[in-house]
Amino acid sequence: MNSNLRLRLVVLAALLAFGPGLSAKEDAAPKPPLKKPTLIVDNTPVTQGGAPGLVTSYADVVEPVQKAVVSVYSTKTVRQSVNPLLRQLYGDQIPSERSSKEQGLGSGVIVSPDGYILTNNHVVEGADELKVSLPGEREYTAKVIGADPKTDIAVIKIEADSLPVITLTDSDKIRVGDVVFAVGNPLGVGQTVTMGIISATGRSIGILEDVQGYEDFIQTDASINMGNSGGPLVDARGRLIGINSAILSPSRGSIGIGFAVPINLASSIMRSLIETGTVARGYLGIGVDPVTSDLAEALGIKKDMKGVVITTVEPNTPAAKAGLRQEDIVLSIDGRSITSRDELRLLISQKAPDSIVKVKFLRHLKDQTPEEHTIDVKLGKRTDDGIAQNELLKGVTVARLTDDVRKNLNITDDRIADGLVITDVDPASEYSDRLRPKMVILQINRVDVTDLASAQAALHVGHNLLYVYRRGSIGYIPIEVK
Repeated sequence: MNSNLRLRLVVLAALLAFGPGLSAKEDAAPKPPLKKPTLIVDNTPVTQGGAPGLVTSYADVVEPVQKAVVSVYSTKTVRQSVNPLLRQLYGDQIPSERSSKEQGLGSGVIVSPDGYILTNNHVVEGADELKVSLPGEREYTAKVIGADPKTDIAVIKIEADSLPVITLTDSDKIRVGDVVFAVGNPLGVGQTVTMGIISATGRSIGILEDVQGYEDFIQTDASINMGNSGGPLVDARGRLIGINSAILSPSRGSIGIGFAVPINLASSIMRSLIETGTVARGYLGIGVDPVTSDLAEALGIKKDMKGVVITTVEPNTPAAKAGLRQEDIVLSIDGRSITSRDELRLLISQKAPDSIVKVKFLRHLKDQTPEEHTIDVKLGKRTDDGIAQNELLKGVTVARLTDDVRKNLNITDDRIADGLVITDVDPASEYSDRLRPKMVILQINRVDVTDLASAQAALHVGHNLLYVYRRGSIGYIPIEVK
């Protein structure tokens, strides 16, 4: 090997062994140990310590609420007509209609230790079977005690005792900006808690217009999704202020615009459903318009006057009997100010029939100074928006199935053209175990019935067979008439 080449290799080996600028002695020197970092650790629960007044967790508020929240699983039978062409080709081998099972999911909240649960009407509507799942994977079969499409509230019950319950509060005292929590089972992922604030109160968004409903929603930005319906909206003390009912969204997912039925409205419906099986609403008997500045000037009162002016007083109504007149200006009812037709309708609807309300109003007689008056009015009972009701059986009232009645009761099945709809069943009636409101009687003893006279003529003492429509299905119900 060339001597010059050998020299270069020796130098290269030395460089590789010791590295540039290092000697073997320097590389062999021991390194001092690394100093361990000083870490700040706080293992106390998040609810302990912190600055005075600083809220670090709502766990103690939410935990008891979660125990009272349930998942509601519904099963309903959906029937579809078969293509007539297939029937022509295959005859009786092809049935005229096919049925399938449809599954639904919602939430609910336990309000009494013996198993009463508040939820939404649309969660249980049309269900053939209801299952309720409690925290801890306990499951019960539930029955519908009653439902009110006009407020989207329903009451169901399970047979159980000593259940955890939620505390109710006065939803009239809530304010925009209050912290709230929505609890439920969104999209079936399991019990979920979301947080937000009250965004608005007294919202009417038109989702119950088809049933001439009563809307007074609490709006919140707490996340509400499919499956949350029927679950509770609670305040920062864990008290129930509303039943989550709907959202507005272009994507069907939460964008922070959710709505809940105030618990004051929901609880009044609940009590009526539990006590009577139906919803009994108060009735005053007046038509009104809001007082605008132009109208105030024309009536000779202050332009900033707030209230509603009576435009009509129906004869023989509670209002007429109490002495209210056209052009009287209603200022408040039971101390609550009234500024719109919807406010008046909603407030009166929450009062029980035969209850006494104090109506404060302004009366302006010609050439006289307007005077305030307060009178007591005994409310009447509102029928289901004008349906004429008659008793067919003891404790069972019915009405003709007109187009208006079909719309009011949300009966959309095209097979149901004529009949008598059951509007009310007295819990004390001997038929209360078989007949329910909203059932449509199509035939009695195989005779078509279209009015009260034809139904009464078809009935006889002894065994009778009713052919009825209920929740999407048609079947027979035997009854005994004494």
